[in-house]
This record gives sequence, structure tokens and C-alpha cells, in this order.
Amino acid sequence: MQKRVRAVLVTPNDTMLLIKRIRPGIPVYWVTVGGKVEPADAGPDDALRREVREEIAGEAEIVGLLHTIETEDERQDFYLARVEKWNFDDRTGPEFSQEGRGEYLLEEIPLTTSAVDAVNLLPRQFAAVLREAIAHGELLTWPR
Repeated sequence: MQKRVRAVLVTPNDTMLLIKRIRPGIPVYWVTVGGKVEPADAGPDDALRREVREEIAGEAEIVGLLHTIETEDERQDFYLARVEKWNFDDRTGPEFSQEGRGEYLLEEIPLTTSAVDAVNLLPRQFAAVLREAIAHGELLTWPR
């Protein structure tokens, strides 16, 4: 089973960082930062920190697990994490240099239900969970 980790990265301004994906022939969509857990990773936390370093050249403080989506062949764990500094220009992930992968744009999105509703955040199941957590004020009340 393939394991993936993803992070809702909350900034000091109480916004979140999402990656906007623009690919030929596919409607524009947004995803949270993250990716595969690699064999060299000590565990999911280690994998998530590595992915944050690769994708946005940032350091994540993982707060806790928000949600898990599991299918027969894949498990995705979505975490809440805080990030103080990042530099998208210094990203190093291998996907950024692969031909035909389209564009990756980092966007800072308000941590509001209307902002989540305004983007095509995938997977949709997680977008619904995130929207509910924001609506109930759960993300901003987690330990800082």
C-alpha cells in the first residue's frame, strides 16, 4: 500500500499555503503540500517535514493528524502544521523539474470556508473535512 502525507500549512497570518496545479487538458486544481512516504523516511512525520522542505523550502511544526483517506492501494494522512518561513523559489522536489508535469504555483489562502469553496481543492473528500474544521474554528484553536 502506498502511503502519502499531506499538510495544511498554517502561516503566522492564519492563512494556509496551497499549491495550485495547472496541467494541460485538466481543470486547474489546488492541493496541500506533501507526497509519498519514502523508504528512507523514519516515519510519516519525517516524510512530511522532508516534503515541506522539498516543495516550499520551509520547516514545518506538525501539530496533529486531521484526517485519513484510505483506499485499497493508498493511504493519505492529512496533518495540521505550522510554518513560519518558506521560499517557493528554493524548492527542490524532483517533480518540479520533470517535463510535462505542468505548473506549480504556491498560493496563500485565507483560512476561511469561503476561500476553501473558491478553489478546486483535491481530494474533494478532504476539502469537505477541511471546510468543516474551519467552520467550527478547530484549526485556529489547536495548540500554537
